[in-house]
Parts: sequence; structure tokens; C-alpha cells
Amino acid sequence: MTIHWEAHACLPLHPRADFSPLDSLRAAGVHYVSVNVGMDMNPVAQILSVLAGFRARIAAQPERLRLVASVAEIRAAAAAGVLAVGFDLEGALPLLEQPDMVALYRDLGVRQIHFAYNRNNSVADGCHDAQRGLTPLGRRMVRAVNEAGLLMDCAHTGRRCSLDIMAASAKPVVFSHANPLALVEHGRNVSDEQIRACAATGGVVCISGVSAFLGTRTPGAGDVARHAAHVANLVGAQHVGIGLDIGFHQNELNDDPPGDHDPDYWWPRAAGYNRAVERMRYTPVETWQVLSGALQEVGMSAAEAAAVMGGNMLRVAGQVW
Repeated sequence: MTIHWEAHACLPLHPRADFSPLDSLRAAGVHYVSVNVGMDMNPVAQILSVLAGFRARIAAQPERLRLVASVAEIRAAAAAGVLAVGFDLEGALPLLEQPDMVALYRDLGVRQIHFAYNRNNSVADGCHDAQRGLTPLGRRMVRAVNEAGLLMDCAHTGRRCSLDIMAASAKPVVFSHANPLALVEHGRNVSDEQIRACAATGGVVCISGVSAFLGTRTPGAGDVARHAAHVANLVGAQHVGIGLDIGFHQNELNDDPPGDHDPDYWWPRAAGYNRAVERMRYTPVETWQVLSGALQEVGMSAAEAAAVMGGNMLRVAGQVW
């Protein structure tokens, strides 16, 4: 059975978030989705509350959702018609500078992590901040991620720092939602050097569906396929995946971090953001229904398209988890 893998999606960071929007992913043919549970600007108390709420909601709907920890569990969920779910963390601040925190988050369902959300911290560099490289603590954190069996992610990470992470990691590294800099000049996009380094680890670059990173106001499957083709032409289709980064907003829930929160710091105007990141346009869920055809239109075979839509991430997860 071909598995379709969505490498990054967002629900409100609130314990009462409604999971029904994920039904649209399952209806569009997605079998596994990584759902964000926190970023660098979210304090640990908020993240733990979100994890508790998300785990409870998934457990209450076994006929629709299943929290998974292995490739075998993803395949079993797909065979049962149930959407498999894992969690991801965006940033190292929730680790509290303690490598032992990585395994704790793994035990709570986190299967993927990157170390910096746009801005620098004591572990790693963000893509919209000064370049320093991976810190000594960061190297210990990479080892902790490898040992805990989490996917080491470099999305939102500074270019130099991401190269350091990929050189330090003993296991494949992914970009869960990133696009080629060669096609669109944006700080969040990744250079050909980063793409080659990712492929050298055996990893996967998952194409984001966000308008600013695709270079179009009305993103669709053709735009995603065009960016996927660039990566495939550079390093091979076996190193391409999909992470549309769809945000399922629920206006009745306020999921802002407590206290003072400055969106302009995390999403700086100088980097091309228009204050609120949610103003950016997202490729619709329905993209999944036509993505195979779009990938074949840019020159991929049906087998390569299937690998991009999930087989490649499934392979890497099998090596890491």
C-alpha cells in the first residue's frame, strides 16, 4: 500500500483544539500527518497542556485517529482507514537546555524536532538571525535526538547551522517544510548546498505549500510540483517529500503564548512577512488529490511521484524511529 505522508501541519496550540479538520486530510488520501505541538515562543507549560489535550482527543476518536510511533503502526492505521498522527516541535527552547528532555517528548508522542524557530537560541541558529553555527550544546542535542530516535529536522534553521547539524547527525536529516532558494529568494528557503547536504545524510526535503516560499499568491499542486522537481533534478526524487504546512485555524480559540508576544520578532517584516504569518496563503488540502498528476507533469514517473508523496519519508522514519 502506498503511504501518503504530510510532514507538517498546524492546529491551534490549545488543549481544546478541534481535530475534525484533519478529516479533510484523510479524505484527500493522506495516511500520516505530523502535527505541531509548540514552537520556541511557547513556554513549556503551554506545550505540555497542548500535548495532554491532543493526546486525549486522539485517544477519544480511535475510529478516526491513531497516535503512532513506528512505520508498522502507520501501515496498520492506513489499512484500517485511520489517520496516523505524530507530533513535532519547532525549536529547542522547550528542551530547557537539557538533552534528556528529548526522550521525554518522544515518550509523549513527538517524532520530529528542529532546533530554532527563525531566531537564534543557545542550541542553534534561526534562518532570520545572525549566523553563528551549531553550539556545543547543540551538538549534544543532535546526539540526544539521534539516540532517542526522533527525526532531526532543519526547517526554520540558519543555513550555516543546518549544515553543521547535518554533518553532526549520525542519522538521516529532513527539512519538514522548506523550498528551494534557487526558485524563490526567501530566508526560509534552502540553498542547493543545503539540499545536497540533506541528501548526503540520506534525508528528505519536504516541499512547503506556503505562498511566500513558493513565489505565488495562489499556490496549488503545480507550484509544489515545480519546487519538488528542482530538488529531484538536483539530488534525485528519492530525496523529496511533502510538508504543505497547512494551518487549520479556529478563530474561537486564542492560542497566543501567554505574556508579551511580539509577532514581528518571530516573523520579521524585514524578511518579507506582513506582521501576522497567518495572512500568508496556503496550498489547499485538495492539493493532495491531484499531486501525483502534477508531479508526473514535471517529469517524474508514477513510482517517483509515489515516493515523493510518502515513500521517501516512510523510508527515513524506518531508519530513525
